[in-house]
Amino acid sequence: MTAHPRLSLNQATIKYATLAEALDVAVAAGYRSLGAWREPVAEVGLERAVELVAASGLRISSLCRAGFFTAQPGAARIAALDDNRRAIDETAALAAAGAPGSAAVLVLVAGGLPAGDRDVVGARGRATDAIAELAPHAKEQGVTLAIEPMHPIFAADRGVVSTLGQALDIAEDIAPEIGVVVDTYHVWWDPELPAQIARAGASGRIASYQVCDWMTPLSADSLLSRGYMGDGHVDFGAVTRLVEDAGYTGDIEVEIFRQEIWDAPYAEVAARVVSAFDAVVAPALG
Repeated sequence: MTAHPRLSLNQATIKYATLAEALDVAVAAGYRSLGAWREPVAEVGLERAVELVAASGLRISSLCRAGFFTAQPGAARIAALDDNRRAIDETAALAAAGAPGSAAVLVLVAGGLPAGDRDVVGARGRATDAIAELAPHAKEQGVTLAIEPMHPIFAADRGVVSTLGQALDIAEDIAPEIGVVVDTYHVWWDPELPAQIARAGASGRIASYQVCDWMTPLSADSLLSRGYMGDGHVDFGAVTRLVEDAGYTGDIEVEIFRQEIWDAPYAEVAARVVSAFDAVVAPALG
């Protein structure tokens, strides 16, 4: 099996795999890159994770995820910022260990409203402040902080940054090195998407392109209402052409949260991802 050269398997798609298993599955399925997650890295320790990545011969397309820094000033906010600094260091180390073309991209999810808080604007402001505080360390380590807007359904509990436009407003206020993530699951519905993707491309801020489908009816846990590309409602040809026209040439991660997919054999999932990508995403690539 040979996967498209720009296809990356985001480890969340095979959630229960260890880092070693995920790397082996990706290699066996013909992938050239992997989107890593912090939890499997932590399970083996960063030093061992670096060794595994180097031995795999794969590129690292991003590290997911950090952020979650909307807490009010105090101990929780300090702890969140410290954790994000560690995530920046992890991103730099893994990217350096990966094959040429690896991306030192750290995906940031802002976080939701703190308990008892209803001020979404204030929470978004604290997320902006946190990214600004982290930016110098990221620049020093050669890491791109990539803000991922989340679908508005998650604003209360996961992501107060809900649109690509909001993510770009934050990035542009902070530094040229701050990027954004275009994730089809979160942004496919946005009527401003063509203009905002073009805006992101004009300033070179598209740091990652992630794909999966939006499935209905929604799962009891709406975070898991994702599916293989082509099984749901997203127009992947249209969105992918927008991203391509905006100048993005990096890896394209398939990141699927869905219980049935997590429960399936890893090799079967990896092969199905290749087929779905070839059918509905690859035709729109230059």
